Amino acid sequence: MHLLNHITLQTPESVELELVLAGIGNRALALGLDYTILAIALTVFLLLWGFLVSQFVDLLSSQNLDSGELGLWALAIALLILFTVYVGYFVIFETLWQGQTPGKRVARLRVIRDDGRPMRLPQATLRALLRPMDDLLFLGAFLIIFGHREKRLGDWVAGTLVIQEAAPLNPKDFVLTAAAPPLARQLQEIAQVNQLQPEDFAQVRNYLQRRQSLAKKPREQISLQLARHIKTLIALEQVPPGVTADLFLEAIYLAYQQSTPR
Repeated sequence: MHLLNHITLQTPESVELELVLAGIGNRALALGLDYTILAIALTVFLLLWGFLVSQFVDLLSSQNLDSGELGLWALAIALLILFTVYVGYFVIFETLWQGQTPGKRVARLRVIRDDGRPMRLPQATLRALLRPMDDLLFLGAFLIIFGHREKRLGDWVAGTLVIQEAAPLNPKDFVLTAAAPPLARQLQEIAQVNQLQPEDFAQVRNYLQRRQSLAKKPREQISLQLARHIKTLIALEQVPPGVTADLFLEAIYLAYQQSTPR
């Protein structure tokens, strides 16, 4: 069994994204961290809930009122809250953090849709609701280990993939022209670079890494299509005069890294 399972997605701009699937080890690490956080939160809740229920029982007893069924109601409400917190933890984080939970962020994992687009609320909800079934009898682990796309049941239903994020690249890993840094600073002032999503940045980075291996004509076509796509995403009205598509993408690469906290 290979350690790293790669998958290639074709974007609408005819740029191929080669992604690394997360694998069972990294996913187990992320899930272990998330379950640790959840266990702490739920334990605190149960202690507080038990204290409140006991105080309420004492109050009823002091008033000579019957509290016979209070324990069953308290248990039912507690179970409902526990399930809501359990599901809500994954739904909220994966929606707001674009496919990441605290555990996934530490393990450098991200959930995306099958077409490479960011995951949204419906996908996060489906994955969270089906997680108990995946945990039951290690069904999810079995599907991840023996499945070609390393999907658990929740991923199949929601149409998602869990990928390993690449470590941030240094500009010295590939050659950038001297005009790229000043243009990057200019783009940060005249365009909304922070509107780019991680997968958009990955397309730019992937092209810059591979452009030297492309023939001249396909390289020009791909760079022009990708530059037009990025220009629309960042709401840039006009590219500065004399800027080629390659130079524009180099500047976008630098500007995005400078505009994001991670």
